[in-house]
Amino acid sequence: MNIQQLLLAARHPAEVHLPMEGELPSLGGATAWLNAPPLSAADLRGHVVLVDFWTYTCINWLRTLPYVRAWAEKYREHGVVTIGVHSPEFSFEHDLENVRRAARDMRVDYPIAIDNDFAIWRAFTNHYWPALYLVDAQGHLRYHHFGEGAYELSEMLLQHLLAEAGIGGITDGLVSVEASGEEAAADWDSLRSPETYVGDARTEHFASRGGVVLDKRHRYAAPERLRLNHWALAGEWTVGREATVLNEANGRIAYRFHARDLHLVMGPAARGTSVRFRVFLDGQAPGAAHGSDIDDQGNGMVTDQRLYQLIRQPGPIVDRQFEIAFLDAGVEAFVFTFG
Repeated sequence: MNIQQLLLAARHPAEVHLPMEGELPSLGGATAWLNAPPLSAADLRGHVVLVDFWTYTCINWLRTLPYVRAWAEKYREHGVVTIGVHSPEFSFEHDLENVRRAARDMRVDYPIAIDNDFAIWRAFTNHYWPALYLVDAQGHLRYHHFGEGAYELSEMLLQHLLAEAGIGGITDGLVSVEASGEEAAADWDSLRSPETYVGDARTEHFASRGGVVLDKRHRYAAPERLRLNHWALAGEWTVGREATVLNEANGRIAYRFHARDLHLVMGPAARGTSVRFRVFLDGQAPGAAHGSDIDDQGNGMVTDQRLYQLIRQPGPIVDRQFEIAFLDAGVEAFVFTFG
């Protein structure tokens, strides 16, 4: 069945016939656990299980989190075990304290398997953040969904697996979430800018004259105007494979984008330090278009390695030139994402 067929069938439980997609793989490859002692497939037998693959700076996962968090809360009393498998994208996401802080700040209070070696990722043959898997009470994988969306269907099928297990007393209806900040759904109709990495390994459309000088301190200049979805550096930076590091104060990054929201994953290069910055939109303070991590004058501070929401525009959405000026040295920038 495709998603539309499953959704129609899920409204009539007798018509749902979810395939067996295999057994719940081992969780033994976790390098640590948060919010719970280590869990095994045997421990979970008799429970319906929701497994959610995530990495804490992924904007696509962040926008699914309100639903996963609501499902974990609503169905916990019915024996559903929600497990977040944290498989890190960036090197700083391997740091257990960073994940612990992010989980606390994001109110992720269900069990978290730290998958720093990607052992669980490989056991599931997973390839995506986010990825959701549902497991029945006999330990069989019965459903998966990759990426955002399909929230209504996923919850209906979770309820179906509970009914299969003979677990009743579930409140009718589906969860209702009110997401804010970076967790709010993207404005897909106006989104014209793709995820753009700032490290050299995966970047595209770099517009500073002369291109990238890899792994060496280099002084860059940005053109006055950029083409859509092109970006540039100004000041002295070291461009690495994963991230780009500012060596001297007053460095800048510019990006011409078309989206309601603009985010930048970044952090201080040295733990315990902070970096002041200011954001401009078409050369001016962002005003009402400021994101949750800056004020209306564009002022903000990098204190942790995480995703920062810098722009959330009111309509209408058009091509805009974004610029971030760092008043201190020592920032690492990883990736732009949009919504």
